[in-house]
Amino acid sequence: MIVDLTDEQAREALPCKWGAVEPGVVPAWVAEMDFALAEPVVEAVTDAVRRGTAGYPPFGDLGVGAALTGFADRHWSWSPPADASVVVGDVIAGIRIALEVLCPPGPVVVPLPCYPPFRDIVTLTGRELVHVTVDPDAEDQDAAALDLRQVEDAFAAGARTLLLCNPHNPLGRVPRRDELEDLGRLARQYGARVVADEIHGPLVLPGATFTPYLEVDPTGILVTSHSKTFNTAGLHTAQVVVLDEAEQAALRAIPLPQNHAYSPLGMIAAVTAWTDCDDWHGALVTRLAEQRTLLTDLLETHLPKARMRPLEATYLPWVDLRDYGLDDPAAAGLEHGVRVAAGQAYQPGLAGHVRLNTATTPLRLEQMVERLAAAVAGRRP
Repeated sequence: MIVDLTDEQAREALPCKWGAVEPGVVPAWVAEMDFALAEPVVEAVTDAVRRGTAGYPPFGDLGVGAALTGFADRHWSWSPPADASVVVGDVIAGIRIALEVLCPPGPVVVPLPCYPPFRDIVTLTGRELVHVTVDPDAEDQDAAALDLRQVEDAFAAGARTLLLCNPHNPLGRVPRRDELEDLGRLARQYGARVVADEIHGPLVLPGATFTPYLEVDPTGILVTSHSKTFNTAGLHTAQVVVLDEAEQAALRAIPLPQNHAYSPLGMIAAVTAWTDCDDWHGALVTRLAEQRTLLTDLLETHLPKARMRPLEATYLPWVDLRDYGLDDPAAAGLEHGVRVAAGQAYQPGLAGHVRLNTATTPLRLEQMVERLAAAVAGRRP
């Protein structure tokens, strides 16, 4: 059910990921999958285009909220009200809107390492950025949990919002339910809001359990999208979900220039993905789990000094290569025919780390690791 794209097909389908590298270079730097789209999504979007659906999006949500509710109920036994969802262009746009419309004044806490646009969007909204650190190299997943003592210190000093990545990108960790409950209690104690980016929620792998943040903290703000799981980022549709009716009304009342970048084709893709693609989604999780196992074996063989905790979610493993003595192994890797994401992008000043992308063919994953191994060993490309 999961169909691998050839290099030629991938270059056409993923012009950002593949267009940023020369032919022969394995691209593993951005969060897109080298897989064909789920067939129901292809059919729904193709049929819509044939009907001429290329105009402005409707004022309603075309059923996107109800579709997310159904998916959440089937997969996580959680059923947010369908009308709690407001459509936005993408997750980062949704976070910006949440900060501008719903979050109290004050600095914004962003744990490091983090998805780089988290830092950018806080700055763009004119908020002060406050970092708390998560150990990027903790051997045990529990040791990589969010440090609530640091969070409380930030709240006590005046911060009133925290950006939570659940599951975490780039650490690939799934927060435990009790951790989220403790975070929710802390936020309510200080009158703070937690904005939870849960775009990777459907990509939790066997062995871990996903807890939607709003299930434990009804004052939270959820921002999510089908796009990461179903590879449709270019269609631009995401969702902001809040449980308070007044806040739902406030989101729907914002001026059009503040929230206009979503697409009718993306909305159609969202409804189809959330509703009709469970079999494809199940096959995807199985495939990603297989790639996780393969990566572990490849690292043991070719990069035995690499450190990587077991990947609990996403297809974006975080690898510590500092024992090989390179500050920027990503740059060395590019010289050897593989482009991976540099750890410094996720935590400025953090040397020796890379983020990989396993959502590709086993052959490309093998090439990725072999070329990184050549790079850190200093062999000639």
